[in-house]
Amino acid sequence: MRGRFEGIFSPTGLTLFFLAVFIIMNVSSVRAEKDLPKVLIIGDSISIGYTPPLTEILKGKAIVEHNPGNAAHSQKGVENIDEWVGDTQWAVIHFNHGLHDLKWVDDQGKNTRDRDAGHIQIPVEDYETNLEKIVERLEKTGAKLIFATTTPFPENVDGPLRDIDQVKIYNDAALRVMKKHDIAIDDLYSFVLPQIEKIQRPNNVHFTEEGSKVLAEEVARHIEKALD
Repeated sequence: MRGRFEGIFSPTGLTLFFLAVFIIMNVSSVRAEKDLPKVLIIGDSISIGYTPPLTEILKGKAIVEHNPGNAAHSQKGVENIDEWVGDTQWAVIHFNHGLHDLKWVDDQGKNTRDRDAGHIQIPVEDYETNLEKIVERLEKTGAKLIFATTTPFPENVDGPLRDIDQVKIYNDAALRVMKKHDIAIDDLYSFVLPQIEKIQRPNNVHFTEEGSKVLAEEVARHIEKALD
């Protein structure tokens, strides 16, 4: 009996034993992670900024992915939504278009601050139509959908021309579509507005690193509610 167990409790035997335990635990961990619900974030550089901290917040609860690159304006969404959704079984899809729709571009599609030589990239009527098409496609996934309203920015913001009054106009158009389809709203516009000077970069549509974490916490709250 003694000889039978001596091999197990030898240095080599113990090493092999703990190695086997380690492998089993890791295989179980990988398997458990694969079973987690999958969350897709569709959006522009604002969501690109808060996706890393969001991934950490939801670690162990969900697998978070962002669409490849910048989702930009709603017309790009219409053209790419099939590719972004793919054949993955998403539990939740959190999406936004807006900041790139209401910015000004010239006739070549390049950013501009010149009202005489430019125009709003996607007129609000087309924006609303595009969102309708995007929502109809997303509904086919069977995922729970959450639309994030477009975040505010200061007057005379740097970069391409953007008029602050347009944000509410575009959000109102989006909300009409979402209400029609009974889609949950993550009202990031109202969430950001009272603390905009604290969490947003000066004269910028983008947020500080801490601001992106604050946004991630709010987005996570809505996603966790959808996952319950």
